[in-house]
Amino acid sequence: MIYTVTLNPALDKEYTVPTLVFDDVMRMDQMRIDYGGKGFNVARMLKSLGKENIALGLVGGHTGNIIAQGLEGLGIKTDLTIITEETRTNTSIVDAPKNHYIKINEKGPVVSVDEVEMLLEKILQLAKEGDYWVLAGSLPTNVPSDIYASITNIVNKAGGHVILDTSGDPLKIGITAIPYLAKPNQHEINQIFGTNANEIGEILVLVDKLHDQGIKNVLVSLGKDGALLSTPEGCWKALPPRIKAQNPIGAGDAMVAGLVWRLDEGDSANEALPWAIACGTAAANEPGTGMPTLSVVKDFKQKVIIKEI
Repeated sequence: MIYTVTLNPALDKEYTVPTLVFDDVMRMDQMRIDYGGKGFNVARMLKSLGKENIALGLVGGHTGNIIAQGLEGLGIKTDLTIITEETRTNTSIVDAPKNHYIKINEKGPVVSVDEVEMLLEKILQLAKEGDYWVLAGSLPTNVPSDIYASITNIVNKAGGHVILDTSGDPLKIGITAIPYLAKPNQHEINQIFGTNANEIGEILVLVDKLHDQGIKNVLVSLGKDGALLSTPEGCWKALPPRIKAQNPIGAGDAMVAGLVWRLDEGDSANEALPWAIACGTAAANEPGTGMPTLSVVKDFKQKVIIKEI
């Protein structure tokens, strides 16, 4: 089974306007709503691929109810922890030509110690050997920065596999628990080590430092330039097909979904890599934070280029 954990979910609202302007009123052409937060984005992509998964997370208030009902309406199994405060809403404004966008993310609710403990107890009961757990996204207020490390320790002890996709202190502390795979982007891996690596060789030096800390599998997303995957079996650079992205928000989450989908099906990490890139590229080609179908992903996979380094 694949589980996703979303500690700071959001109701994602995207407004499309003819053009972005400042100091004036913008009137929308259309609006769409998606049930977001990085882990929930992964869950939605997995569902679009036809892969069963269970979404865990912290949701509260009217917005939390909308998200819970929305995920269930999409056919995604959930096991959510209900909190007292209101789940956040994130807002995107995109110009009609899809050349520019503005995104505003709310900080998120204050979560109590008891609510965090309820979630950890749930994970302790669910975790078992062979399952994959995607821990993704930012933390709401009052959730300790070591929460992902705590979850990773629980899953590791049960014999499961953690894919960690976060940033800042939760990432720095989370990697000390040795997840099965760490997925920083270029900025996040520089955050870990206080560096400013831009070239592939420089980034690979940082990847080796993660390996030295015990993390066997590292996937560094490079946006429109693809990704780097380093495992005990080798290192690969993946190049996506060129597209004019409609909205890149959520593309990295789709990439993680593609990766864990294939890993759970028995592929090695390098065999899963082109599927991951295809999912990310296809998602960037969708409006809002919508997720593509499997047939669309298959079309993009044929155009992904993999180079061993």
